[in-house]
Amino acid sequence: MRWVRWILLVVALVLVAGSAIAVQLRDPLVARSRPHTPAPQPVVDENRILDARSGREFVPRGVNWSSFEYACAQGWGLSALDTVTARDPAASQAAAIAAWGANTVRLPLNQDCWLGTRGAPVSDEFEERTVAVYRAAVRDFVSALNDAGLVVVLDLHSRKRIGEPEFGNLAMPDSESLAFWRSVAAAYRDDPSVMFDAFNEPYSRYDNRDKELLLDLTWKCWRDGGCTAPVEDDKMLTAGRVTYQVQGMDSVVSAIRDTGAEQPILLGGLDYANDLNHWLEFAPDDDQLIASFHSYDFKPCSDRACWDDVLAPLADSVPVLTGELGSEHPKGDYVPSYLRWADAHHVGVLFWVWAAHPHDPMSLITEESGTPTAYGDVARAWLRGH
Repeated sequence: MRWVRWILLVVALVLVAGSAIAVQLRDPLVARSRPHTPAPQPVVDENRILDARSGREFVPRGVNWSSFEYACAQGWGLSALDTVTARDPAASQAAAIAAWGANTVRLPLNQDCWLGTRGAPVSDEFEERTVAVYRAAVRDFVSALNDAGLVVVLDLHSRKRIGEPEFGNLAMPDSESLAFWRSVAAAYRDDPSVMFDAFNEPYSRYDNRDKELLLDLTWKCWRDGGCTAPVEDDKMLTAGRVTYQVQGMDSVVSAIRDTGAEQPILLGGLDYANDLNHWLEFAPDDDQLIASFHSYDFKPCSDRACWDDVLAPLADSVPVLTGELGSEHPKGDYVPSYLRWADAHHVGVLFWVWAAHPHDPMSLITEESGTPTAYGDVARAWLRGH
């Protein structure tokens, strides 16, 4: 019968089309090439990051925009956007950063403010701050940054301190960190202009008073977890009596991937992300990973010998991104020297920090519209040069 043949033909065409779509979605470059925003769509291709829209190399260069990690824990706002006087604070900040020539912004987040744990976000007598409002504020800023052509790195940076309105950094992820990433990754899995930074700065933990080693963070624990760390953050005294079981980077990566999110994931190494010596040996099995390096003049890996011996060979196998670059003496030669090295090795750089803190030598700006400090002049000139 003619109508039966027509039905069979239609079914066959649908099956063929479905197979073609399935093949496309398995190719990360094709999957990320859907129109979204003016921002690049990063995807890892061996030791490079590509923009999936064009297939060309994408080297992240930009700034860290700080305050979502601490304002909500201290109780004076959700972020510094609450103090910006422009009519549209998110759009104005995004435009100011883009005007410097940046293509990427790293947003440090607070785990407890996102999840609503430990009494966060903290309200005050004038405003009730909720998880929904915090997440919406992050979403609005991510959208504004993407609309300005900027890739966003969402970073698990800090936690609220137990029992008081303050923030700090734990040594490694805990079980609630996995819940954080399941939620964040699910919320942003369809945004191809977002990347994820699994954990800000893993570190070994010492007693702040006697300098007794309480957690000797090994590369095996970094990847697999299972060791125990003090519950106090790195700004508090601790005897290490109360601990939690560390969750390794393999579990964090799995938590993100289980949501269906396919974007690149940054993994910082040991010693506050300054030690990448065995990163490649212990990295989880995932083809969308980026090695994150935090470069400061007061850390051990702070000279060309270390960069050549550790970072350069690593960059031959996997993309390396400087998730934070800063200096206690930003007018010296450390930052320009590192920038020259990074350029020569196609290593991206995100400056610490886009904030107007009068007594912080690493503040890039003097006020909200983006007027640079002396350090900011160096960063802006380098960014515009690209």
